[in-house]
Amino acid sequence: MAVRDLIPWSRNQELAPARGSHDPFMTLHREMNRLFDDVFRGFGGTGLSPLMEGQFGWPKIELSETDKALTISAELPGMTEKDVQIEIANGVLTIRGEKKSERNDEGRYFTERYYGSFQRQIALEDVEEDKAEASFKNGVLTISLPKSENPRAGVKRIAINTQ
Repeated sequence: MAVRDLIPWSRNQELAPARGSHDPFMTLHREMNRLFDDVFRGFGGTGLSPLMEGQFGWPKIELSETDKALTISAELPGMTEKDVQIEIANGVLTIRGEKKSERNDEGRYFTERYYGSFQRQIALEDVEEDKAEASFKNGVLTISLPKSENPRAGVKRIAINTQ
């Protein structure tokens, strides 16, 4: 067993075992990793260590910013625009939806695909919420939010009264 096999984030780059080699300890190791991955998936993380991933769950998103707009892209493979809802309230963009299994569990031996409800929230600052636009193409949701021409001051100092 190589040290690389014990590092949880290296499992995604794991090479297929050589034909004819069957190590019962590696099989046990993989099954334990799968078990923990399945358990911790419900806590907002998608891997063995939700603490390492923080609030980054599924779907994976990408934020990009220019002088004129903030663009958010979310990977939603196997979904359509009917499966997703986008809302903005109190300066927070919420993307929620549900990915349903295409088939029942009959005959399924193993899966690494994610099914179920999801929700991602992104704090917004200095954007024109009423001019937001969204598009969905090839399993990628793209939301464009133009920046406000009158941004709010970054820091507001509050005076402390003495009594």
